[in-house]
Parts: sequence; C-alpha cells; structure tokens
Amino acid sequence: MAGIPEDPVAEQHDLKRALGPIHLIALGIGAIIGAGIFVLTGHAAASYAASGVVISFAIAGTGCLFAGLCYAEYAAMIPVAGSAYTYTYATMGRFLAWIIGWNLVLEYLAAGSTVAVGWSGYFSDFMAKQMHMPIPAAFDAAPFKMEGFHNLVATGAYFNLPAVALVALVTFVLIVGVNLSANFNNLMVAIKLTIVLVVIFVCFSQVVPANHVPFIPENSGTFGNFGWSGVFRATGVIFFAYIGFDAVSVAAQEARNPQRDVPIGILGSLLICTVLYMLMSWVLTGIAPYQTLNVAHPVSQAVEALPATAWLAPYVNIGAIVGLASVVLVLLLGQSRIFYAMSKDGMIPQLFSEIHPRFRTPWRGSLITGAFCALGAGVLPLDILGELVSIGTLLAFVIVCIGVMMLRVQRPKVKRPFRAPLIWLVGPLGIFMCLFMMVFLPLDTWLRLAGWTVLGLVIYGAYSARHAKPPRFKLEDAP
Repeated sequence: MAGIPEDPVAEQHDLKRALGPIHLIALGIGAIIGAGIFVLTGHAAASYAASGVVISFAIAGTGCLFAGLCYAEYAAMIPVAGSAYTYTYATMGRFLAWIIGWNLVLEYLAAGSTVAVGWSGYFSDFMAKQMHMPIPAAFDAAPFKMEGFHNLVATGAYFNLPAVALVALVTFVLIVGVNLSANFNNLMVAIKLTIVLVVIFVCFSQVVPANHVPFIPENSGTFGNFGWSGVFRATGVIFFAYIGFDAVSVAAQEARNPQRDVPIGILGSLLICTVLYMLMSWVLTGIAPYQTLNVAHPVSQAVEALPATAWLAPYVNIGAIVGLASVVLVLLLGQSRIFYAMSKDGMIPQLFSEIHPRFRTPWRGSLITGAFCALGAGVLPLDILGELVSIGTLLAFVIVCIGVMMLRVQRPKVKRPFRAPLIWLVGPLGIFMCLFMMVFLPLDTWLRLAGWTVLGLVIYGAYSARHAKPPRFKLEDAP
C-alpha cells in the first residue's frame, strides 16, 4: 500500500529533486502505518501467534527491508507510472510483467476490500456505542466467516453494507476526480500517528502481565495454530501491514541525493514502523486477552477491556474511520494506476485507459475496480482477504528481487541513480524471506493464489499475448 500515487493520466515529466531523508522517512511512515495496525494485528494474535505476534512483526519488517532495497533500485531506474509492473515490463519482458501486474491487481483489490471491512468494524462500533444507532446485524458482516483453517460457515448476515457503501463513495470520488492535496494527506498521517502513539503511551503502564503468559502458547496440534509455526504463519499474514514501504522507493526520483537518502528513508521508516507495530501489538495483547481480538476493530476492542483505558475507544474509532477511509481511496487510486498502465501496454482492453471527457479520469477502470472491491468487501471475511493481499504481494516482491539481480548481470552499465547495497546478499535474502513468509500461509490461500494465477494465464493467452505493445520506457546506459 503506497502513499498517494501520481495521477495515472498525467504525462511524465522530469521530477524536481526536493526531498531529503526526513521527508522520505515521513512519507514511508505515513504509507506504512494504516490498515495493518488497525485491522490485522488482532486477527493475527487471536488466530495464530498470541503475544508472539510481536516477533512476527520483527521478522516481517526484516523481510521488507531486503525487498525494499531491491524495489528502490528499480524505482530509481524507471520513473514512470505502473509500479513494479512497469519495472518488470521494461526489464524482463511481457510475460513476467503480466504475472507481476496480475498479482498487483490481487494486492490492490484484496487490500482495498480488507481495509473497507476494517473500516466497517470501527464505523459500526462507533455508530452503536457513541451514536446509539446500531447497524442491523444482517447488514453488518460478511455472509461467511472462517471456522478453523478450512471451513467457511454462514454468519446469518446478507452482506457488509458499510464496507460496500465506503467503496462506492470512494469510487465516485475517484471518477469525479477530486484532487488529493498534500495537506490532506499529511493530516491523515498526523491523525493515524497520534492515535497510535496515544494508545501505546496510555496503555503501556496498564498491561496485565498475565495476558502475556504464555507469550507463545503451545501449538494446538494444527500447523500454524500457535506455537512457533503460528508465529511464522502470522508473519505472512501481518506482512500486509508493511506493503506501503514502496512509497519511499517510488519517490527515489524526487530525492535530492537518492544514493544516500533512499536507503535512509527505507531503513528509517521501516525501523520506526516496526518498533511502533511491536509496541502496539505488545500493549494490545497485554491489556486484553488475545482470544478477544479477532474482530474487525481490535484496537478499540482492546482499550475497552480495561476501565482505565476505555475512554480512548471513541477517539480510536474516529481516528480509524478517518484514516482507513483515506487508505481505501489511495488503494483504489493505485489500482486504477496499474490498470491504466497495463491498458496502455495493450495487456488489457483499452476501456481501462479511456478518459472521461468531463472529469479527465480513467472512469471505466475505476468503476470496474470499485465493483469488484465492493463485492469482496461485502461478502468475504477479513481472514481470507488479508491473506490474499500478503501472498500476492510477496510473490510480486520475489520477482522484483530476481529482476534486479538479473539486470545487474544483463545490463551492468545501465544508469542507476540508486544501487541496492550488497545486491548478491540483499537480493537472495529478500527472496528467501518472502518465500519463507509465503510457505507458512495456509494451504487454502495458496490454492486461491493458484486459481488466480490460472485465471491470469488464461487471460494472457487469450488476449494479452496478442495485443501487447513494446515497452514504453527504455533503460539508458550511464555515460
């Protein structure tokens, strides 16, 4: 999940190099702190790792570090819209570009749906407890939920109306083309960070030691259900929380000194966010039993567990409602950016890059994106959505790490404003860490990824391979 991407229909211009390391660190923090901390922390603790989710965040942050450095090298070489898809198209050909683009589609769609479901949880809690206007249960949840690791069971609900309504509103905003100002984005970042810091500060002294015993419960007999296998499985699940770090690498073209500032931005934001995530998960599992946190609003659920912290709940809900809504907007805007780039390359039909005559936005692509995102948010449980985001993104990062190493061999003289340090160590470690996190995800998630990949290959063979155009960006050798 990146920060606010550039307008996908804007022409590419040389970017002003105005960002220093502090700017880049702030950008990374704003992009990383979001849905993961408000939505998935409780699910990972309750279902897989208990208090050991603190360790899971540390492992996931380490994996992001290696992948992020490779991502930064790509971003500095290829300053055009389209994220990792465009990088791969320019360097590794149309087939791998399609694979990574198709996985980015999964990432953005599932992430948008996941955040919308999390937003719905906080919104419903706020409406019931602060406004005393509860949303009917039949329209407040997905019609299915996960029972154990394999079974979908009916909840009695029809669909998640608040989540669908949010996606519909955001889609309308994107089609109309309301501009997102930097000041608005900075305000959202300030709200999210303030809530996180206040919760950590207030709750740290209220931790009940008994809630952390045992820190890692014994495995239940099912692989990935607590014990160390649960800690490792949670690592793949909460990887969702870190995917915004690519905002720093994409901003490499605007860094005053990318060779120095981009690593500082990536390392600094990842370090700060990892510490914040670890502290937040520590206090959440310390003030409330981890078994109670498998809800769509785990932070407000946790602070309500103790009388001394219950006063925070309304502020947490308001902050999460505002902050998560902006995240959904950014994700759907990012998805339209990917669709626009793929359409311009001929990989998907031209309608995805058609611009509305009045609003000057790729309205059909936004409409289709919003429809599928709303469908996922309305009918799928949080468990499935979050794991789909993680596995799709991890696979994309594996390909990015491989691509950077291949390019070092095939095009050693190409112009690289930023070079990942120790690439023959960083690249393999990035691949290993991402595959490691993927391996511990549930088998069902792998099967869903396989089904998604097969669908993508069918589309590629039937349409993309015959309509694809030459890459729009050519790499230049350094003088």
